[in-house]
Amino acid sequence: MTQVQVAGGYRLRPLYLTLPLANVAVMFLWMGVGAFVLPVHVQRITGVNDVTALGLANSIGPLMATIANPIFGQLSDRTRSRFGRRAPWILGCALIGALALLAQAGAGSVLMLGISWAGVQTIMNGYQAATTAILPDRVPPERYGTFSALSGLGTPVATIAASLMFIAFPGLANGGAYFVVIAVLLVAAALIVFASPDRSSVEQVVQPFRMGEFLGGFVRPLRNGDFRWAFVSRFGVMLGYFIIFTFNLFLLEDYIKIPKSEVIPKMGLLMLIGQVVTLVAVLVVGPLSDRIGRFRFFALIAGLLSALFLGIPLVMPTFEGMILYNVLHGIAFGIYLAVDMALVTKVLPDAADVGKDMGVINIANAGPQILAPTIAAFVVTVGGYPALFVVGIVVCLIGATGVLKIKGVR
Repeated sequence: MTQVQVAGGYRLRPLYLTLPLANVAVMFLWMGVGAFVLPVHVQRITGVNDVTALGLANSIGPLMATIANPIFGQLSDRTRSRFGRRAPWILGCALIGALALLAQAGAGSVLMLGISWAGVQTIMNGYQAATTAILPDRVPPERYGTFSALSGLGTPVATIAASLMFIAFPGLANGGAYFVVIAVLLVAAALIVFASPDRSSVEQVVQPFRMGEFLGGFVRPLRNGDFRWAFVSRFGVMLGYFIIFTFNLFLLEDYIKIPKSEVIPKMGLLMLIGQVVTLVAVLVVGPLSDRIGRFRFFALIAGLLSALFLGIPLVMPTFEGMILYNVLHGIAFGIYLAVDMALVTKVLPDAADVGKDMGVINIANAGPQILAPTIAAFVVTVGGYPALFVVGIVVCLIGATGVLKIKGVR
């Protein structure tokens, strides 16, 4: 097979492996720690299923982490080094993030857990901003759908890996998983930096730094209608998914009534089932969307189906109902993940600021993952677990509406 070249002298072939691995690693962090380890860590500290404490542990860092993504993206746009613009941030953030995770592993209070998790969220959003910018940096438009699907593999593959890990070794949820996550992050960062190196940015012109322009750069892309509605669409679909996902442990115990001794393996099984079908949907729809060139159509279908299938646990609050929910909602989420990055890349307003603009759009990806536990804690406290599914349906429908408003993509 002939080596594929991209404008600027980049080699495309290594990215088929290193880019999805980089996404898998950071999603393994969000899923493995956020969904499995953090609730168990709260249980160890408080001795109960304290939704308020879990919400507090997640409430300190959301604003910092959400802002960090576009800031790191713009900083990487302005970085000039012989290693390129993105590589220093990918490797540096992975190393500092590993140290922050070590601090979190030793947290002995809900406050310290929240502070350390906020630090992890903040620095690893720098890693995520830099890796996300690689697609518009290096991938030709005719491969957007394929690489969008490869990037979308991060969530299902990471969740499958985390589920299998906790099914086989449930004791890792008590803290050992922190060290597994650290190892995965460092290996993935090293691979994407050294196996698919960035191009030197030393000779690129950098504009003089002006604070007003720097701050205004975070707002300007949202003035573009298609970009703004792509942001709304992603935020809605992702929030609808993660407000359920991040409360799975407590939900299965308190709403589905699974005994505490069985909940970790059964939670792992449900995630495994859902993410396998998500993975299949991503692999099918990504290349298909490249062939027919209809990214918006698939995103719309995914948003509507996500809202529909979130109603299943409301009418079937049983383990069997959760199996059905994870299968059908997993398919819908996989369709969305397959085309999401391609859709976003099509509506980027400025080719010179892709790191910053992808950082802004990443708020709609990282924000829901970080904000979901806090929102879910409030909703469950006020209206119980059924209200959680109702809120999920509403925000998914908002996401689907956002897709309809995008005019520049088929």
